[in-house]
Amino acid sequence: MSQKPFHFETEVIHSGYSSEKYEGSLTPPLFQTATFTFDNALQGEKRFAGQEEGFIYSRLGNPTVKMLEDRMAALEKGEAGLAFSSGMAAVSAILVALTKSGDHILCSQGVYGCTFGFLELLKEKYGISHQFSLMDSREEIEKNILPNTACIYIETPINPTMKLVDLALVSKIAREEGIPVIVDNTFSSPYLQQPLLLGCDVVIHSATKYICGHGDVIAGIAVGKKDFMKKVAMTTQKDIGGIMSPFDAWLLLRGLKTLAVRMDRHCENTSKLFGFLKNHPKVETIFYPGDEGHPDFPIMKKQMKQAGGLISFSIKGTKETAQEFMDKLNLIKIAVSLGDSETLIQHPATMTHAVIPAEERVKMGISETLLRLSVGLESWEDLQADLEQALSAI
Repeated sequence: MSQKPFHFETEVIHSGYSSEKYEGSLTPPLFQTATFTFDNALQGEKRFAGQEEGFIYSRLGNPTVKMLEDRMAALEKGEAGLAFSSGMAAVSAILVALTKSGDHILCSQGVYGCTFGFLELLKEKYGISHQFSLMDSREEIEKNILPNTACIYIETPINPTMKLVDLALVSKIAREEGIPVIVDNTFSSPYLQQPLLLGCDVVIHSATKYICGHGDVIAGIAVGKKDFMKKVAMTTQKDIGGIMSPFDAWLLLRGLKTLAVRMDRHCENTSKLFGFLKNHPKVETIFYPGDEGHPDFPIMKKQMKQAGGLISFSIKGTKETAQEFMDKLNLIKIAVSLGDSETLIQHPATMTHAVIPAEERVKMGISETLLRLSVGLESWEDLQADLEQALSAI
């Protein structure tokens, strides 16, 4: 009799690890080693030839890292996971694995600043072009797919405008064209959104954010089909070398155990602060997927469990007004990143997206007065009081 599948809250604590295999240790052990010994020369030969399973060298695989990879694959409902030294190491490895000189990448209308920088690098060095699309209809998607389109790359929610992309729609069209779909799922975590179940091919995370949850690790994760992830592991990951350290994997396994309860609190706090900010006279516009007036609200209801822990909003005034507001905050910290226990605020035009030319930022909807708020785990009443006093002071 087969066991009934566990719920997410159980998988996030137990999947990918069996204490029986490790002397009964409740906590996954840390294999802080660079290399592994072989029983004999023939075993070493077989492992390097891929004829025998086993560990060789921690750049090629490590038990602690594999526990994390297996757990993330289970949470994203994928076949295999790969852990990287940063979110951008994951992004670059997957895009390099899927493209060659002369190819084209179709992207959502807005991406993280460093992703944009990497796309520009691919264009300048290897002639791999990219194009941004709203992806809001079949017609819009199909007209932007070219004969040399190698993959479709999506952020949803998009950083920092919080625009959503209908993943089921995009993946359906992409399957008809034989084009793989990659989704940066950082803003949602697998607790709120599982793109592979919607037909997408690869999921990427900056694990620095919600997967870690404590702001003390730089890391990336990718999950997809076993054969493709094995290809990435043996090429762009192995040879470029953006691998995760065993200690970082151990910290992420530790952080993951509380993902479900953290995400519930992030989402609850964000919903409370949205209600306050939306009605404040000094807030010009607000972008939050849980807003019933948000044009993509129906997409959120369809593909996300909750609306997430981020709000973007613009202050009435100028860039200087927005920066003055940030400087007046006391409890909320000015910092890039997101998903930490602490509430963080940043100015995308001069921080995370500063590398993007001004005209491109305007097309993406990133104004000089736009701010991105990553809502933490503090009391929402204390956060609201801090926002209120800073708004009153400008």
